[in-house]
Amino acid sequence: MNDYWCIPPKENAEFVANMEDILDIYEMPYNPEIPVVCMDEKPYQCLGETRTPLPMRPGDNQKIDSEYVREGTCSIFVFVEPLRGWRYSNVRKTRTALDWAEEIKYLLTECYPEHQKVILIMDNLNTHVLSSLYKKYPAQEACSYARRLEVHYTPKHGSWLNIAEIELNVMTRQYLARRLDSISKIQQELKAWENMRNQECEKVIWHFTTSQARNKLMSLYPKFELSGE
Repeated sequence: MNDYWCIPPKENAEFVANMEDILDIYEMPYNPEIPVVCMDEKPYQCLGETRTPLPMRPGDNQKIDSEYVREGTCSIFVFVEPLRGWRYSNVRKTRTALDWAEEIKYLLTECYPEHQKVILIMDNLNTHVLSSLYKKYPAQEACSYARRLEVHYTPKHGSWLNIAEIELNVMTRQYLARRLDSISKIQQELKAWENMRNQECEKVIWHFTTSQARNKLMSLYPKFELSGE
């Protein structure tokens, strides 16, 4: 059996530059006036049952038929403010540039309407760019959103640096690790997770620092020969 992992490239200046940028942000003290928000999205396959499952009985698990019906796909969006202990999630039928733009508008106008700047950490998916805002909204409106964002990208093969991706994977295992046949059911599960986590105010404290990375991840950094005097 294979374990699938994001293996970073060795001696790659672009990777370490982006990595250190993200790690430096995570080391910043909490500032409610300038929130640090991590964002991620993932596709999800809706699956339905071909036969009614047999209910759980004392000493016996529920029985689900191995055959299933594909009911289409959707995309799950998650935003996390780690040091505040806040999450927002949503599910959409598609994952286009327009979908991303609409999620960003909601983030800025509904979640952070009074904030002049939001630091946004995410991967460099081709739709995760400020130009997506201009594809969805008139230039003046798009510009008003873009100016409030300070965007930082995780490096390619560096998904472990995105706290939103970590949260999304945990949520998927806890709430979506079964067959759900409609977007409405997925949304219901997402909101249950979101409400639970927000009520508990579960903060994410990142401990891995830039100085530790330079020591423990030396293979990722370009090598230099010291010249003699």
